[in-house]
Amino acid sequence: MMVAGEAVLFAELTRERIRRLAPGAVVVVPVGATEQHGPHLPVGTDTFAVGHIAWAAARAAADRATVVVTPTMPFGSSHHHLPFGGTISLSTETYYRAVREIVESLIGTGFRRLLLLNGHGGNRDIIGLVARDLSLIHPVRIAAASYWEIARQALAETAWSRTGDVPGHAGAFESSVVLALRPELAKETLPHRDEPDVARLRQRPGLVRIEDRANWSAIDGYTDSPDRASGDEGRVYLDLIIAAVADAYVELAVGQSPSRSD
Repeated sequence: MMVAGEAVLFAELTRERIRRLAPGAVVVVPVGATEQHGPHLPVGTDTFAVGHIAWAAARAAADRATVVVTPTMPFGSSHHHLPFGGTISLSTETYYRAVREIVESLIGTGFRRLLLLNGHGGNRDIIGLVARDLSLIHPVRIAAASYWEIARQALAETAWSRTGDVPGHAGAFESSVVLALRPELAKETLPHRDEPDVARLRQRPGLVRIEDRANWSAIDGYTDSPDRASGDEGRVYLDLIIAAVADAYVELAVGQSPSRSD
């Protein structure tokens, strides 16, 4: 018998236990990226962050829901970072197909509540399409969201006001997260510069998207000013994010889920 809830790692379970848990559990697929993060952060930044958040939130929700966390997908849609090197990217078509087949595998195992938890902006639209398309052909509930979107309200008076750009890219926010999680992987001296136009433009109300490949080269592959980062602030941000994501797990778990139809 299951208790009120529990947090488990998919990779550590037997097939039998996964089958038993699947119908009543939320399964979380963290999706990250392996891409350049300026001259000062590791290329695994997005993967480290979303993997940590996914599992920590599962543990935080364990008294309210059963959450199964799969291994983090370390590659994403990152073609805009390829010119810098240090980037492994999948084309839009390949990434869509890979994520879709991962989700279909989980549905085939019996999961009916699924969350694609995103840690890289380039993945956002694609995972949303996967969730929409599969929800139309399978009797399941699928959510797709970036961790900073889930925690936007909680971060509004902290990370947004202090860094000016959340998540940005290898700027003050992500540098703070790395300093909190893996400080040994960040350069001791973080670069400084005045806030580039890309960060200010992203804050304009109603502005949905800016696509400008040349801009990434102009700003050396990172937004805003990383030297404003601190590990203490990163821990504050992570605590807020983890709490918000845990609540999202519970909301997905307690909502009505379609039953299997033959």
